[in-house]
Amino acid sequence: MLDKLNYYSKKKGFRYGVPFLVMIVGGSFALQQFSNLRYEYAKKQPVTPEEMKKYGVNMRKRKDVTLETEYDKVKAVDIDNWENKRGPRPWEEEGVPAKH
Repeated sequence: MLDKLNYYSKKKGFRYGVPFLVMIVGGSFALQQFSNLRYEYAKKQPVTPEEMKKYGVNMRKRKDVTLETEYDKVKAVDIDNWENKRGPRPWEEEGVPAKH
């Protein structure tokens, strides 16, 4: 038995074919698990404002947020007069501006 395994393991088709087939079959099982997760969580209902209040999050009503109200907020912003402010980098101390 060991002799046959050594004989076939030296063949090019066996060395490259068997791992390829294992990847194809194993990949199909892995994809099945991922697609099951997708469909399992797609069936969940959206979160209601009452549920979010239990966790301390105040949600606005859907009628409060519309495209027109958000456009009015953006229109009110003065885009001609602004100043570029550099934020601190993780490796810098806060409050100390970087020297150029």
